[in-house]
Amino acid sequence: MEIIEANACPDHIHMLVSIPPKMSISGFMGYLKGKSSLIIFERHANLKYRYGNRHFWCKGYYVSTVGRNKKVIENYIREQLKEDTISDQITLKEYVDPFKG
Repeated sequence: MEIIEANACPDHIHMLVSIPPKMSISGFMGYLKGKSSLIIFERHANLKYRYGNRHFWCKGYYVSTVGRNKKVIENYIREQLKEDTISDQITLKEYVDPFKG
């Protein structure tokens, strides 16, 4: 297994990973989520109380094959945090009523 590109956003993670053809995607994701949650709970013990029974990751994930678009996907992952920041700034709600002086 090889992590080619990865970027952690506040509420999700993008990863470009190379796995052997004999390994199933669901098996790899189960291993990745299981081991990473154990490491996170070991390093940050206070999260055990927030996420009971060690359910840290959601059940779902999105997977796609890369093919000839590897460079495009690598660039997308690198730029994703900037895009999320820009979209968050655009969708900021106005908490002050503009009609009250």
